[in-house]
Amino acid sequence: MPRFGKRSTNRLLTCHKDLEWLFCAVVKDYDCTILTGYRGRKAQNKAFNEGRSKIRFPDGKHNKKPSIAVDVAPWPVDWTDTKRFYHFAGYVQGVAESVGIPIRWGGDWDRDYDLNDQSFNDLVHFELTEKRK
Repeated sequence: MPRFGKRSTNRLLTCHKDLEWLFCAVVKDYDCTILTGYRGRKAQNKAFNEGRSKIRFPDGKHNKKPSIAVDVAPWPVDWTDTKRFYHFAGYVQGVAESVGIPIRWGGDWDRDYDLNDQSFNDLVHFELTEKRK
């Protein structure tokens, strides 16, 4: 059974308890790594400047304490295998829906299930939506 290493665990602990719970459930069946939880000013603006984010600090979902966004990738990470990221996101969304944790994924920002209408793909990004328990 997969489990998080120390680095992923520490990153996940910077996130909202719903994201912690969700990804602790996901990793039991789908090996993954936590890339980013909370992001401070320097890290957020660097992500913006490098084109990995469309938002500057402090307006990002990663910039809240606890973070209401997390970047997670299937393990081992192969950035060229985008199909695997889509598969992983579907699994995460299924787990989230089954337990009532509403999330939005960076591969379908408008949540219309049309994956071809995105102007910015962030396939590792998952965030809590405003309406949650």
